Amino acid sequence: QFSAEFKAMNPMQQVPALKIDGITLSQSLAIIHYLEDTRPNPRLLPQDPKKRAQVRMIADHIVSGIQPLQNLSVLKQMGEKKLEWAQNCIVSGFQALEQILQHTAGRYCVGDEVSMADLCLVPQVANAERYKVDMGPYPTITRINKALLELEAFKISHPSRQPDTPAELQA
Repeated sequence: QFSAEFKAMNPMQQVPALKIDGITLSQSLAIIHYLEDTRPNPRLLPQDPKKRAQVRMIADHIVSGIQPLQNLSVLKQMGEKKLEWAQNCIVSGFQALEQILQHTAGRYCVGDEVSMADLCLVPQVANAERYKVDMGPYPTITRINKALLELEAFKISHPSRQPDTPAELQA
């Protein structure tokens, strides 16, 4: 992500970035919304307005409230305290997320259909594992993540299985 080629595609030098349909998109939710608008099968947002709002709330909680605090640019500035910083950010976010999911979850984050919230959850749990967060206090998050990782699409798209994943983080 720090190559000149990637910077030309995404000047923020953050992942993800996607070239699709003649455009380049960055930021997870922008990409997910575009895919929902142009490739609505399978649906990533429920039809029911209340469930739709819950999905968006959970996704925003993860992508705005937890994940940015672990971006490499932030962690580099934390120096020797980067592991402690990452763990504290994840724990704080997961404490709230666990409470939310206890009210919204079925098999997945909101009910029994995979949604945008689930797409955000799996990489965040991977970050939690990467930064050695004790997942014991988060049984709902753990259960949902496990159920999602049984699905082929989540298996093959897991952060640990990407071609540019550092060797020590590969599955």
